[in-house]
Amino acid sequence: MNRLNQLFLTKKEPLLSLYFTAGYPDLNGTLNIAEAVEKAGADFIEIGFPYSDPLADGPVIQNSSQQALENGMNLHVLFRQLKELRKRVTIPVLLMGYVNPVLQYGVANFCYSCAEVGVDGVIVPDLPMYEYENLYKDNFIKNNLSNIFLLTPQTSEERIRKIDELSNGFIYLLSSSSTTGKNLTVSNEAEAYFSRIRDMKLKNPTMIGFGISDVKSFNKAVEYTRGAIVGSAFVKFLNTENAMERIPDFIRSIRP
Repeated sequence: MNRLNQLFLTKKEPLLSLYFTAGYPDLNGTLNIAEAVEKAGADFIEIGFPYSDPLADGPVIQNSSQQALENGMNLHVLFRQLKELRKRVTIPVLLMGYVNPVLQYGVANFCYSCAEVGVDGVIVPDLPMYEYENLYKDNFIKNNLSNIFLLTPQTSEERIRKIDELSNGFIYLLSSSSTTGKNLTVSNEAEAYFSRIRDMKLKNPTMIGFGISDVKSFNKAVEYTRGAIVGSAFVKFLNTENAMERIPDFIRSIRP
């Protein structure tokens, strides 16, 4: 059982996770942000590793990814930075990004490096489920890594059941099929989607992401799931004046 599993097992209150892009706004700020986020009260952290063609992301995260690449961030640099992770951060940490950099790094090497620095899970939205199950699952299991799958409103029940079977952390519900950065608007259709997933009584907990940016959207998300993930709103915030000192204020604006 890794830190992520323990968190979902032991904490009953709604969970809050923050996403930020490694190497943004400054190349060497990754651990400083992670440490500040934990101290401010987040339950777990998702660190994005940048990629040149982040198709699922909206302008805010796309721009942060481009800036991080220009700053010199890549997986080799990130893992060097994360060698000090567990001296400074105790909450679960996940890495999130696209499959191309992982394949270039080598999946086995990537999983080993994650375990070596204390990463608990990985979110790679464009890693095909078939390839994970048949080629890479053993690497994740051997290194005690949770592989997090994503669902959209269009995901079939058959695929949802299969994802639940393969998962060992949580399942990431996209609030819509759009890119990141769109505000969460809960229409009757979205309510039906969230209710449908809840009523399936999956063995894995669920979290909602994409569009969580304030108390209202957070509270709506946790009506249906164990918690919510804030990405674009936090990345945008990090580029404001004195952002590091104001991270506690940001978290209170989501979960008072």
